[in-house]
Amino acid sequence: MRIDLHTHSTCSDGTTTPAEVVAEAARSGLDVVALTDHDTTRGWDEAAAAAREHGIDLVPGIEVSCKHEGISIHLLAYLPPTDGELFAELEKARSSRLTRAQRMVERLGEDVEITYEQVLSVAGADATIGRPHMADALVANGVVANRSEAFERYLYNGSPYHVGHYALDPVRAVKLVRAGGGVPVMAHPFAESRGRIVDEDVVRAMADAGLVGIEAHHRDHDASQVERALAIARERDLVVTGSSDFHGAGKPNRLGENTTAPDQYERLLAAASGGTEVVRARH
Repeated sequence: MRIDLHTHSTCSDGTTTPAEVVAEAARSGLDVVALTDHDTTRGWDEAAAAAREHGIDLVPGIEVSCKHEGISIHLLAYLPPTDGELFAELEKARSSRLTRAQRMVERLGEDVEITYEQVLSVAGADATIGRPHMADALVANGVVANRSEAFERYLYNGSPYHVGHYALDPVRAVKLVRAGGGVPVMAHPFAESRGRIVDEDVVRAMADAGLVGIEAHHRDHDASQVERALAIARERDLVVTGSSDFHGAGKPNRLGENTTAPDQYERLLAAASGGTEVVRARH
């Protein structure tokens, strides 16, 4: 069984629709795929219909934006609740992303060709607006060749154009996911190539609050960072996941390039307590 538990669609910062993500997952030989768009569930229904059509199991999820002392943390919430306090916080984060994006584009527009209308055009109506959409607008305008160059030159954390946005405290986020019956897993915790990372005491505090798993196998982890994640998983008896973090054409990540072992997947499912159910479509 091949299992990929971290993907994105056009509902956040991916370049393929939820249905296309699922169809490509099936073509890639996956048996299970999770859709985990940033701070939204908007792609779930479309992905579920595609999963039934293509005969692949779908795990509904969200990648929740968190922050600790100014450091960004991503929390994967599998089978989470569909209402309540967690979702009030997600809407707050989405609203903050919109105003943040507008301010960043205003700053960028002073030096390069870009407008907020162009960002909305490339993102689509249902997307959670973020820096990848700004990157796509810069590509469309010929300012840069691709998303990677846009981040390296203009959109990196700490750039003159960067603006922060609201994000949950990670310990509180873990508690909210667990309270609603979902399963929290920390995404790529030691990926220093993405920017500053939190120390292991923060991961331990999240584990004390109910963190179920840790994403060890990810393209942004080198061998030493994978081992670091595995060590804390052993210490705290956490589920170990591996995922592609697929974004379509926007990033080089490819479906199934890292996967989750079936026994770890079963542990993850066993930790769920009624938030949402897996769409079981395999025959």
